[in-house]
Amino acid sequence: MTDAAGLYRTVRLIRRFEERAVELVRDGTIVGGIHPYLGQEAIAAGTCAALRPGDVITSTHRGHGHVLAKGADPARVMAELAGRATGLNGGRGGSMHAADFSIGILGANAIVGAAVPIATGAAWAGRRAGLDRVALTYFGDGAVSQGVVLETFNLAALWKLPVVFVCENNGFATTTRIADAVAGTITGRAAAFGIAAKTVDATDPSLVLAEAREAVERARAGEGPTLLECVAYRFDAHHTWEHAARPRYRTDAEVAAGMSRDPVEIQGARLDAAARAHVDAEIEAVLEAAVDFARQSPHPDPGGALDHLYADGLRTRAGV
Repeated sequence: MTDAAGLYRTVRLIRRFEERAVELVRDGTIVGGIHPYLGQEAIAAGTCAALRPGDVITSTHRGHGHVLAKGADPARVMAELAGRATGLNGGRGGSMHAADFSIGILGANAIVGAAVPIATGAAWAGRRAGLDRVALTYFGDGAVSQGVVLETFNLAALWKLPVVFVCENNGFATTTRIADAVAGTITGRAAAFGIAAKTVDATDPSLVLAEAREAVERARAGEGPTLLECVAYRFDAHHTWEHAARPRYRTDAEVAAGMSRDPVEIQGARLDAAARAHVDAEIEAVLEAAVDFARQSPHPDPGGALDHLYADGLRTRAGV
């Protein structure tokens, strides 16, 4: 959805989904914690709004917003986080590995930078198959020093692949500031390979959408990849373990300043009060149903623990 109300609906859905997911972590429904996407909602909303249904994405450990923006069922996503059999992947993927091939979500990936070559491979395969398909991949500022990411930039540029690289720069690689970890600039690394690169104010969903549309159109027209450095601020913890451990790597004043540009409020201000209230009520109903669905869904049968590990069933060597 690319109109003002549609973009607001997406950022509001992601915001409330993440807030409800944090609640489920605290009450034990979601075991192991999550990486909250709070504050970065405009990136997922704007970039996915620029895609067609046949386009594909790959995601990161902080990927709930991406899969929701691409159209995944919130109830099945929540059930996946809770490890339930009704989840997107039967409760086997969890928070960091959600996928839905039917709508072009090739999967989140917990390995830093690992989703980048997967999306680029999908872009190459799509072109080989004659498909009019664009691949878009998300990664964080902490991934730009990964060798596989730079190797992928090289091949994508050489072959002019229809891929859009979206770097979500929230200022921190876990608790390490980007200035302490990345030499030069993020856009400069892409430009060194001849890849078009822009820095985007990713607190505004409309700005993200405009830049993403241009990048997607370039890719679809055969003009090669683009890197969008989407600069936002992570409102919450890197991971919910911080809620208990409380590491002190940023001040309260810094957090307050970062939260002063809230993508939900920025987009919400573009709607009149009645329209915004209508969307808010709709989202609350959707999320209440999603939480109920997750809580009431069964856990996977332990007897099927080895299912889906092999393409044609479990095979053992003779005599073993």
